[in-house]
Amino acid sequence: MNTILRRSVLGIAGLALSTGVVAGPLATLTDPTPASAAAVVRAEKPDMGTLIPHGTQGTQSRIALGDEQVSNVKAIIEATKAAGMDERAAVVAIATSLQESKLENLGHLGARNDHDSQGLFQQRPSSGWGTVEQITDPAYSTTAFLNGLKQVEGWQDMPLTEAAQTVQVSAYPFHYAQWETQAADLVAEHWTS
Repeated sequence: MNTILRRSVLGIAGLALSTGVVAGPLATLTDPTPASAAAVVRAEKPDMGTLIPHGTQGTQSRIALGDEQVSNVKAIIEATKAAGMDERAAVVAIATSLQESKLENLGHLGARNDHDSQGLFQQRPSSGWGTVEQITDPAYSTTAFLNGLKQVEGWQDMPLTEAAQTVQVSAYPFHYAQWETQAADLVAEHWTS
């Protein structure tokens, strides 16, 4: 992608280009946790048509989850509700976290680390996502991701991988799609719990 097009896409998403393909949200220099947000909570489990409105793309992957990962799923769902966003936003966030960290709140991985990426979404302090303490807090990191998603015009009408990629600016943009079914199943299971 050429530089002008990349900056246009990042500008639409509300992201700032620092160097290369490194991006981070413009609006997360302060704590993105909303002081008060009205969340829409349904009494019944959401249906798959709501969770996967555009169908899945490509082969789907699935992993077994441990207690920490399920706890992180619940934290992502709660942060989504607190941000006043719907079940589809939770699916996008959980699928993104499945790709980025397998729903594990990763600290610095030493030589295996991708630059300074950390947390559930592999956000980078050097790209403006927040401090290490902030981006390794599941509620904060989810809210930061959702703030980026909110700035993507028409994200609700995009395939999951396109919406996630516009926020994350990954070197592997199509890898998010493989987690859509598991993310939807997790939202269906935990949205009302």
